[in-house]
Amino acid sequence: MTLMSTQKKSNKADQSYWGTVKRQFNKNRSAVWSLRVVYVIFFVGIFADFFANEKPIYCKLDGQTYFPIFREYAVAAGVAGMPSELLNVDWVNANYESVLRAPIPYSPLTKDWDNAYANPTKKQDVKSWRFRHFLGSDQLGRDLLSGLIHGTRIAMLVGIVSMGIASFIGILLGAIAGYFGDERLQFSRSTLLWNALFLFFAWFYAFNTRMFIMTDALSESFGGFLFQFLISTVIFLAIMVIPNLIAIPFKRIAFFGKRVTIPIDIIISRTIEILNSVPILLLILSICAVVKRPSIMLIMVIIGLTGWTGIAGFIRAELLKVRSLEYIEAAESLGYSQWRIMLRHAIPNSLTSVLITIAFGVASAILTETSLSFLGIGVQSDVVTWGKLLNEAHADVSGWWFAVFPGLAIFVTVTVFNLLGEGLTDAMDPRLKQ
Repeated sequence: MTLMSTQKKSNKADQSYWGTVKRQFNKNRSAVWSLRVVYVIFFVGIFADFFANEKPIYCKLDGQTYFPIFREYAVAAGVAGMPSELLNVDWVNANYESVLRAPIPYSPLTKDWDNAYANPTKKQDVKSWRFRHFLGSDQLGRDLLSGLIHGTRIAMLVGIVSMGIASFIGILLGAIAGYFGDERLQFSRSTLLWNALFLFFAWFYAFNTRMFIMTDALSESFGGFLFQFLISTVIFLAIMVIPNLIAIPFKRIAFFGKRVTIPIDIIISRTIEILNSVPILLLILSICAVVKRPSIMLIMVIIGLTGWTGIAGFIRAELLKVRSLEYIEAAESLGYSQWRIMLRHAIPNSLTSVLITIAFGVASAILTETSLSFLGIGVQSDVVTWGKLLNEAHADVSGWWFAVFPGLAIFVTVTVFNLLGEGLTDAMDPRLKQ
């Protein structure tokens, strides 16, 4: 009896929407293999320090046992300090009593002067095959394979962070535009009047009076600017709470209580068109020219703040369909607020198309960051990226390995994310479901 009930539940689950999507997706072999490659790329990016590092995973030195990579994580997290006896250790040539090294015993910035510009196909001056530069090295003897492995983390981080920001903005604004349209978003006259009056004061005290503070923070680091911007945003929102509280008693007056319709759909749609007309690469170049210390985080934020328009367009189209369905009308008849219906019912049932956009967006973000790194813009000197490695091919045309291997990594990563997006598109297309 239990077995039969389990089989019924399994069959019922297979007939669900996501069960159908999964079956359709599994029919696309290129998409399935692309997803597996994505898993591998994420795995390599997460555990890059354990795949390529001059510091050993475990070692016994002068009678003491150490775990240098784990210690390095603790130091970065601020929960521990680096022992003084390990500060000046030559990790490559130290006399270990016992040691467990990473498969690639080089960090991206480790310099092996004896094998500068080593050709991967020719003999190298190394003490054992473990220290061979399997994909070659640059003019300073820095290992290319180690750079590619650690560059994977940067590529994945750029894709995830930038598309995370873009998804939050795009889903919220697209949902508001699609659900409310030009006729359903209404505010009382008192709310609009008091918010308009306080908007100037909120902007003045939150941003204008703190402009020099934020400018100085931006000239020093993007992290400092982000913190100061967050403080200004909190001040702005705190001030804007006041007019909404003041507006409550005025709503009892007939004139001030009358509701006014806001054409939010056309406002957001025109904003999307304006942003789509601005070249993202040119915008990033302009910002990096102003910032004293550009960082990879700055690149991620700019890509996220400018890459939400496609997501907003998809979610808007979905909400235009969803808002007229029966379960939305049932929620409205129960007296739920429009915001609650949109956030708890409409948006969660309209996110399928967003997955497709995010898959393509990750590939686009990686390409944008790679282009900037290739040009030497927006990336610190101690950060190794695929674009920066590809740029090494300019130093000497005979160093073919710096053109082939980084180019291949970029090509494979962008291709698998595009194939993944195409696979999701086919799997979620109701016309292809059988």
